[in-house]
Amino acid sequence: MSKKPYYITTAIAYASGKPHIGNTYEIVLADAIARFRREEGLEVFFQTGTDEHGQKIENKAKDAGITPKEYVDNAAGQIRKIWDLMNTSYDKFIRTTDEDHKKQVQKIFKKFYDQGDIYKGCYEGMYCTACESFFTDSQLVDGKCPDCGGDVYPAKEEAYFFKMSKYADRLIKYINEHPEFIQPVSRKNEMMNNFLLPGLQDLCVSRTSFTWGIPVEFDPKHVTYVWLDALSNYITGIGYDVDGNSSERFKRFWPADLHLIGKDIIRFHTIYWPIFLMALDLPLPKQVFGHPWLLQGDGKMSKSKGNVIYADTLVDFFGVDAVRYFVLHEMPFDNDGVISWELMVERFNSDLANVLGNLVSRTISMTNKYFDGVLTDTKDESVAGAMEVDTDLKDVALMTVEKVVRKMSELRVADAISEIWTLFKRCNKYIDETTPWILAKEEDKKSRLQTVLYNLAESISIGATLLYSFMPETSEKILEYFGTNKRSLEDMNKFGLLMSGTTVAKDPEILFKRLELEEVLKKVETLNLNGNKEDIEDTEGVDVEAKAAIEYDDFAKLQIQVGQIVKCEEVPKSKKLLCSQVKVGNTTRQILSGIKQWYSTKDMIGKQVLVVTNLAPKKIAGLESQGMILLAEDDEGNASLVSPEKNIKPGSEIS
Repeated sequence: MSKKPYYITTAIAYASGKPHIGNTYEIVLADAIARFRREEGLEVFFQTGTDEHGQKIENKAKDAGITPKEYVDNAAGQIRKIWDLMNTSYDKFIRTTDEDHKKQVQKIFKKFYDQGDIYKGCYEGMYCTACESFFTDSQLVDGKCPDCGGDVYPAKEEAYFFKMSKYADRLIKYINEHPEFIQPVSRKNEMMNNFLLPGLQDLCVSRTSFTWGIPVEFDPKHVTYVWLDALSNYITGIGYDVDGNSSERFKRFWPADLHLIGKDIIRFHTIYWPIFLMALDLPLPKQVFGHPWLLQGDGKMSKSKGNVIYADTLVDFFGVDAVRYFVLHEMPFDNDGVISWELMVERFNSDLANVLGNLVSRTISMTNKYFDGVLTDTKDESVAGAMEVDTDLKDVALMTVEKVVRKMSELRVADAISEIWTLFKRCNKYIDETTPWILAKEEDKKSRLQTVLYNLAESISIGATLLYSFMPETSEKILEYFGTNKRSLEDMNKFGLLMSGTTVAKDPEILFKRLELEEVLKKVETLNLNGNKEDIEDTEGVDVEAKAAIEYDDFAKLQIQVGQIVKCEEVPKSKKLLCSQVKVGNTTRQILSGIKQWYSTKDMIGKQVLVVTNLAPKKIAGLESQGMILLAEDDEGNASLVSPEKNIKPGSEIS
């Protein structure tokens, strides 16, 4: 009997640079779902890839002095390298520069035009290069892009438009009749109330102000705009053909079972994409899940904010499976998750090293010590209370299988992992309840001890099998240590499949060695100070208006010294000012700075800063300021104090 097909996709990553851990979370999440569906016996096709056209890439390539194709070849290679590093099991990596994709996008555009869905017009509005999106003035937030918060500028150009309103009522009806289509429900409500019900504007689907895109065949000065190009990958990647010659794969796997995307692009996938599919007379995907963001501290990661953490950096510190565990476990179903070095170390030590690693190590060690590594199921429950604790452990193990299957059917991946850890914690409790080290002291209790160790090994094997979708390498190691193989979910409806007489590993390596937070943070500090050439080249710069050139003698008039902040207070009735007492040399001077929006008084104390010390004193808010603390600020309003690379004596002069 043939397997039931299951088609899962991620959003295709924009090939403008190296993906950070927040971007990488999505591919790991999709991989966990894809692996689990395979374990359930489905025939999975898992597609990911890169979105490689647009003005932003054209500009980046120009700045780098290379062609756009050379630029995206490098970027796509880098993205794929990280996807592979994270042990993701995708079946296809599509690029929007692939010839078969480009050909079909041109056909799709022509079909829409021929059937009257697309018309030529002129666009005038505010444009965000980073998001490659136009906005009306009313859509802006404080004059900035409503999606990324970046700058926008007026743009006017000839363009083709798609008549979104033609299909709006049909889409509203579909969403109302298919409540599972958009998940979580909060995303569905947002799309209905903020976009569909107020009325859809026609969508710009071509551009003439840049050339890096798929040309419109019948009007080659136009290139296909990003969303019509990028969204089409979900069907072109599996062999869709506009002319009716679609592949057997397309016929088998479309409609997609799950589009997994970030919540920031939910609008494009639940409004624009379904309408395009309706215009193509194709069925809609069964479900679109807009997952939350993984935040660094309390904000979205961005290179301009300087708060980016990359997957390969984390892997160097913790290993692939530990990073997979963290990003999957720490992300709630519909709320943003938080990542930090401190939290990573805490989870690594408590969940991985202690609960799981120590459990496996203790069980194998006792089996080797007491029975030369041989597991034997004697089913001995002769000790008082044995039947109760054994039954409870077995029930928890078997219920864990049911609970994980149910949670994964609801895409509640973090909850599924928590259920597995509940089983591992129950195993640790079972050790405390049965006290194997005491049983080992009495010869007539050896049979009971064999049962205890067998029950532990069987329960751990069940947990390790369930763990495979989330931490595949760790799962395989544990099963190897216990001399067994991964089981099918169907086989895990009874306890006791681990064969009696199985031998455990003699001297297995420790799964997760505890980490010292202080040592990790020291390494992180060194990493941040030294930087990474690859990351630096990939970071967007800020262009400022050049000031008139000065002579060296003009610069030499400034005296800039290292200062250390010994005290800092808020300035009464001021929203911006902090008053710092700064030690420079052997004297302390008072300096007022408009940095309250970025730094608290607590943040300031102890910092070494660069101070202009020969400014004439100035009264600010009734207080005398005796110098200036140097601060760097970018075009997005992010700011950072300028500090020496390493601690140096206060008063040291900058030259």
